[in-house]
Amino acid sequence: MMPARFKMSKKGVGQLLRSRMIQADMLHRAEKIEDAAIGIAPVYAGPGAVPGHYKESFQVTTTNRGGRRRDRATATVTNTAYYARWVEYGTEKVPAHHVMLRAAQSGGG
Repeated sequence: MMPARFKMSKKGVGQLLRSRMIQADMLHRAEKIEDAAIGIAPVYAGPGAVPGHYKESFQVTTTNRGGRRRDRATATVTNTAYYARWVEYGTEKVPAHHVMLRAAQSGGG
């Protein structure tokens, strides 16, 4: 029996990394992380607040030109509330909630 031979094609790997199949998988994973983030997002109902605004401001975007070299499919979960970074990292008066960190660590599952 002859050993199997494999010759990698860099072009083929690049096409795979940008494929609809990989992009769909990245989207699915990002949507699971988004769901987890929504599930643990705090709701502030104090003075001047719009209760639930932060929770409703998550969004997922995808591209097939992501990554450091713009050579692969990626999906990104973001929060568009202007104060999202303060919720994530905290301030001197508000503790950090690390919503995105915890959602990403859970893998959305």
